[in-house]
Amino acid sequence: MSGPPRTAALFHGILLVLVAGGLAGCNVAVDDAAAAANPPSQSLSPALIAQGKRIFRFDTFGDEQQWTDRLRMHEVVETVPPLTALAVGLKVDAEALPPGLLANADLDDPATTVALLKLDAVVGLKATVDADNRVKRLGITCALCHSTVDDSLAPGVGRRVDGWPNRDLDPGAIIALSPAVPAAAKAVYTSWGPGKYDPRFNIDGLNTPLVLPPAYGLRHIRNETYTGDGRVSYWNAYVAVTQMGGHGNFADPRLGIAIRQSPDLVTPKLPALRAYQLSLAAPRPPAGSYDAIAARRGRPVFARNCMGCHVGATGTDNNGGKLHLPAETGMDGAYAARTVNKAYRTTPLRGLWQHPPYFHDGSAATLADVVAHYDATLRLRLTPAQRRDLVEYLKTL
Repeated sequence: MSGPPRTAALFHGILLVLVAGGLAGCNVAVDDAAAAANPPSQSLSPALIAQGKRIFRFDTFGDEQQWTDRLRMHEVVETVPPLTALAVGLKVDAEALPPGLLANADLDDPATTVALLKLDAVVGLKATVDADNRVKRLGITCALCHSTVDDSLAPGVGRRVDGWPNRDLDPGAIIALSPAVPAAAKAVYTSWGPGKYDPRFNIDGLNTPLVLPPAYGLRHIRNETYTGDGRVSYWNAYVAVTQMGGHGNFADPRLGIAIRQSPDLVTPKLPALRAYQLSLAAPRPPAGSYDAIAARRGRPVFARNCMGCHVGATGTDNNGGKLHLPAETGMDGAYAARTVNKAYRTTPLRGLWQHPPYFHDGSAATLADVVAHYDATLRLRLTPAQRRDLVEYLKTL
């Protein structure tokens, strides 16, 4: 077995825990399988979308090999009561619950968690529960990080809302519960906090976590990564194999990654998964969530100062392939330095009201912070009134 180089011996052990096995030195072209699953003219048929919805919500790609066999998280969830699970951002699908179940359940009892898993009601978790109510196998799905609920029944309990980033989720804290994770790695995981994840920590051993991005509004987006590494299916394959631990193939010589596993439970599902993601529209801002008069004033401010990069209906110049060095926009370049292109894509403007914090690293807590950052970095010389109006316009996107 061979794999990407490690920056320290410690992270070799972390890799064995966190990356699905089967690394082999093969010369697979970057994005070959993903490109085949991502043709620009692919029809988004209702049947394909429905298939992709099932994959997005319930398919683990065989990642039980990581979450059960390596991390032993099936043992952990049996000890976690629902109130603790909700506290780390896990969500419950109310539509999967029998009437009155939560009203009569003990939310301090881990047995209730097992009952919820048995019902497929915990968003993003897929469990096999035996007749004695023991969790035998546990895996995760795309929905863990890229779905939430509308809180219609209780905080953290409601109807699924797919494509919305779960900014309440604390992935690092969850991974750190594993008895198989070394103490040094636990310290890194617990440092991330809610809504953040580092998708390269187990590859290079460095630590610059990103905010979980939305998976909606992708229909006309060329590259769905902060750094423009590849298209939607490229990123789906990368995450499914190298992060979720799915049983499949992913190769990118640019990153020194070549993972081969048979059978490949990832690549054949990429077209349907992509179709469902592309079908998810960005949410419209709620009525009364912005000042309409100020937003009208803010639109020409945006046109004069922002549309050079936030181009057209997609709100990104990356659809033309453009990337920006960190210094151009005043961004921290630590994450970009770990990627193929060493630069950042202009983030598409989609559902901005819904997913603070902003920027790849979450360094802007509010849209007002975003405007203030660019006003200073680009020397826009906006007046306080223009800043306020621009914020109101951004809320409409």
